[in-house]
Amino acid sequence: MRKRVGFIGVGAMGGALLKGLLDSGVTPENIVIADDNADKLQQVADTYQISHGDVRGVAETADVIFLAVKPQDMAGLLAQMSPIMQSGQVVVSVAAGVTIDQIEQSFVETIGVIRVMPNTPCLIGEGVMAMSAGQHVPDEVMHTVESWLQKLGLVHRVPEKLLDAVTGVSGSGPAYVYLMIEALADGGVMSGLPRAMAQLLAVQTLVGAAKMVEVSGQHPAILREMVTSPGGTTAAALFEFEQGGFRGLVQKAVQAATERSKEMGI
Repeated sequence: MRKRVGFIGVGAMGGALLKGLLDSGVTPENIVIADDNADKLQQVADTYQISHGDVRGVAETADVIFLAVKPQDMAGLLAQMSPIMQSGQVVVSVAAGVTIDQIEQSFVETIGVIRVMPNTPCLIGEGVMAMSAGQHVPDEVMHTVESWLQKLGLVHRVPEKLLDAVTGVSGSGPAYVYLMIEALADGGVMSGLPRAMAQLLAVQTLVGAAKMVEVSGQHPAILREMVTSPGGTTAAALFEFEQGGFRGLVQKAVQAATERSKEMGI
């Protein structure tokens, strides 16, 4: 599918998505970008030799437009784009909580809408994303967008009603993992390890443990039991986690992020 692709917003996530497109073979001459931050816009345009302009220019010329802006900025952006967009164009939104119906209803014409929930590891090609499409998105476009995103990590198609829960688990999830790494490293320092060593141990432990789950295909509880000898060090540590309500806190955190995502519509 040879189409002109637009980006409105080329910050961290927009920039990652843009790189994924370029890595998938979309040529710079078929891309146009816009961003409120003039310095950032110029930097990205110069780096990739891509045309740049304003929201109107992107809306007028691009067939598929990625909207990589914050949820609170979506209503104003869609109001700008609505008088310009034509039937047959497709927008791809990464804004948490803003529904396909809300986006479709913002346009005068019949516009295709795809929602994507990525996460920040997309920046290094290790992301996980969920995507859902409205009724006006051709299958060809859906397949093409999916192939672009696959350059940034794993992609799952889900019903839109699950995207808020995806936000709670994987969209916000990297922050939970960073907090766990920080806490593990702090514990190591408290126990006498140098800070740099404690952080390296914490990082590789999480990476290795996650890979064990992925490669083995076993339930995490089974792998946890493999580490836990009766009366041993791990059993003592896990007892403290249970006493502190660790499992319940994580579940509540995911639910809180999910509910917040639902509240962020326009």
